[in-house]
Amino acid sequence: MSVELFWAFLAASLLISITPGAGAINTMSNGLRYGLRRTLPAILGLQLGLGIQILVVGVGLGTLLASSELAFALIKWAGVAYLIYLGVAKWRERAVALEAGGAPPAAEPALVRFGKSVLVNVTNPKATIFLIALLPQFLDPTLPRAQQFTVMGVTMISVDVLVMCGFAGLATLIARWLRSPRQQRLLNRLFGGLFVLVAGLLASYRT
Repeated sequence: MSVELFWAFLAASLLISITPGAGAINTMSNGLRYGLRRTLPAILGLQLGLGIQILVVGVGLGTLLASSELAFALIKWAGVAYLIYLGVAKWRERAVALEAGGAPPAAEPALVRFGKSVLVNVTNPKATIFLIALLPQFLDPTLPRAQQFTVMGVTMISVDVLVMCGFAGLATLIARWLRSPRQQRLLNRLFGGLFVLVAGLLASYRT
C-alpha cells in the first residue's frame, strides 16, 4: 500500500469510527455508568469483534454472507435480537444515586462487558457488507493480500480504539453532571431506545 493510499484509508477509517452506530452507543452507555477505565474491556471487545469481521472478509467468507440470503438473514436477525436485548436491559437498568465524591456503581465483571461488546460487532452483517465494499478499494493487486489486510485491520482497530476511548471519556465527563436517579433513568432509557433504534435499522437493511 502506497503512502497516499494509506492516508486515504486512515481518513476513511476515522470517518467510519466516528459515525454513530451500535459500537459507539455501547461505549457511551458503558462510559456514562462506569467511567473510562472500566469501559476499556468493552472497547477491547468491540475491537475483537471488528477483527473477526475483517478476518471474515479477508478469507472470503464475507462474500458468502453477501450472496447467501439464508446466511445473511440468520446473522442479521441474531444481531437484531441481541441489540433489542441490550436495549431492554438498558431501559430496565436500575439507577444508582451518587452524591458528589461518592463511590462509583458496581460494575458487571470485565469479562461480561468484553463478551457483550464482541457480540455487538460480530452480529452485524451490515458491517461485513460494508467492509466487503470498502477494503478492496484500497488493495494493490501487485502486493500480497494477507499483508495488506493485516495493515488495514491494524489501522482500523487502532483508530477505533482511540475514537471509542474519546466517546467513553466524553461520557465520563457528562456523567459528572448526572448524579440523581431520575437523570440516570432518563439516560438509561435514552440509550435503551437507541439500541432498539439501531436494531430497527439493521432489521430494515437489505443487501
